Amino acid sequence: MPEITAHVTSPIGVLAILATVAAFFFFLQQQTKAKLFDYVPPLLFIYATPVLLNNVPIAGAPIIPSSSPIYSGLSTYVLPAFIVLMLIKVNLPAVVKVMGKGVLVMLMGTAGVMVGCVVAYLIVHPSLSPDAWKGYGALAGSWIGGTANMAATAEMLGTPEEQFGLAVIADNVIYLVWLPILLASRDFAERFNRWARVPADRIAAMDAAADMHVDEDHPPTMPQYLYLIAIVFGVSWIGRSLAPGIADGIASTLPALEPVFSESTVRILLITTIALILSATPVSTLPNSTAMGTALVYVFVAGMGARASVAGLAEAPMFVLGAFIWIAIHGLFCLAGAWLFRVDVHSVAIASAANIGAAASAPIVAAHHRPNLVPVSILMALLGYALGNYLAPLAGHLAGIVAGQH
Repeated sequence: MPEITAHVTSPIGVLAILATVAAFFFFLQQQTKAKLFDYVPPLLFIYATPVLLNNVPIAGAPIIPSSSPIYSGLSTYVLPAFIVLMLIKVNLPAVVKVMGKGVLVMLMGTAGVMVGCVVAYLIVHPSLSPDAWKGYGALAGSWIGGTANMAATAEMLGTPEEQFGLAVIADNVIYLVWLPILLASRDFAERFNRWARVPADRIAAMDAAADMHVDEDHPPTMPQYLYLIAIVFGVSWIGRSLAPGIADGIASTLPALEPVFSESTVRILLITTIALILSATPVSTLPNSTAMGTALVYVFVAGMGARASVAGLAEAPMFVLGAFIWIAIHGLFCLAGAWLFRVDVHSVAIASAANIGAAASAPIVAAHHRPNLVPVSILMALLGYALGNYLAPLAGHLAGIVAGQH
């Protein structure tokens, strides 16, 4: 049977559709102020719409094809661009100055994500596909850093589009449950802080440090856009040039690590590392890079949806069940961190949101708990971005190894 040709096959047409889909749902959110988007973020619609455009025939053919040069182009050019744009804004000194030991709670939460990934997958993997550990690795990327890390981790692990779709579904289902818990925790602040033995002066000191923190981002100028473009392409070129040699060196000297350090993995880790180094230089003062990077992330996610098949989404119930086990383990680690480091409930909620919800949710939680912590909550989320590209692929590999599927 001959393959059915999609209505739109030109690469620029496919890219236009993906960009329009990503833009449309944010436009809809802003114009309608619909409560729906408080519970279901635009990300889910941005992924699901291209799935439908690729899988549901309209007038005898799908709107967009399942294979296009644009899809590989997104991995080659867009993915390294948003990694650089988002990581050059990481400001670890500012986070530590304001949050203090709250950063340690966030790191405990990150450890909980990694442990939860392995434990949950070990429990549910008999009911999932043999490569579902790659989907769990992608979800670990989202829960350590955010959507950008989910996309980057999926690229490093070679996550099938269907498994990526399951990760998106699980991410949004857990969001519906976990965000209200983090918001409601404010009502138990006094009892929680007594239980965690929080020092009497911690919150006052944190507020004072937050009031001294000034967000210096400002409207960008045309030369600054050029600087960002030069940095993005320069870092991407360095990563792409050095990755093959490093990957071959690892394969020849440490053959056992060859499946872990593929060329794409090495390339993304190199780009991540260079971007983090640049975050400690005046490059970090260039404005608007995070917003630009986030916009590219959503176009990339739309491209992932365009390649997916609806048949692979039948595993969603067991995949999501594992995610609930997983988030419970993360929560226990956060509580343990709060007790060990004597940290208040406000910092704990923000730390968890910086992991699980990243830059989309951390400011919401901070605004509900202590509005003066909103700027630093975004910086905490960016710290998660910095960790995600290193730790999430490791969590995915560990899950596959423990389940005997690696």
